[in-house]
Amino acid sequence: MPIKVLLADDHQIIREGLRSLVDREADMDVVAEADNGRRAVQLNEKHTPDVVIMDINMPDLNGMEATRQIMSTTPSVKIVALSMLSDQRFITGMIKAGASGYLLKDCAFKELSQAIRTVADGKIYLSPAISGAIREFVSELPEVGSTSVELTAREREVIQLIAEGKSTKEVAEVLHVSVKTIETHRQNVMRKLRISSVAELTKYAIREGLTSI
Repeated sequence: MPIKVLLADDHQIIREGLRSLVDREADMDVVAEADNGRRAVQLNEKHTPDVVIMDINMPDLNGMEATRQIMSTTPSVKIVALSMLSDQRFITGMIKAGASGYLLKDCAFKELSQAIRTVADGKIYLSPAISGAIREFVSELPEVGSTSVELTAREREVIQLIAEGKSTKEVAEVLHVSVKTIETHRQNVMRKLRISSVAELTKYAIREGLTSI
């Protein structure tokens, strides 16, 4: 049976290009496409792919959080991060979130197809292009964002949505909870981070890779 692949990237032209290339491979089949992390989580549950090709910087829910959610419900799925980001904290974050592979978007498709087959076979694939960051990761194993502050998955979701300009009401609608619940999450986050404004919250979100805005 062909390897079932889910593509998650917020740029349509990239998804179309990847679908065209992946579908040419006799042993691979693209089963769905997602334009943000939240949609990727939903489509993963619907289509049960073997491998998810995951961008990191996506709106609504970033690839790192989407990876955490997917791995918590379907740990058998293999996730390959495909990103422009070569910073160690993003590589570290994706690996800790459960990704089995990490490649940069300037790689050739031959490398991506090799990565898909490698992770589908239960192995790890890390691009040679990020070898320096990997060596540092292995030697130091820092926390994501190099911070000692522990935020819950829901708190990270709230931070991203607020940083992307959504109102408290809009965040509540996206997450299907009450406005009061979101206000509580925001207050808890600001208390933990010792910040007092949405501007500071946005700066934190950008620095920690929760959003690229």
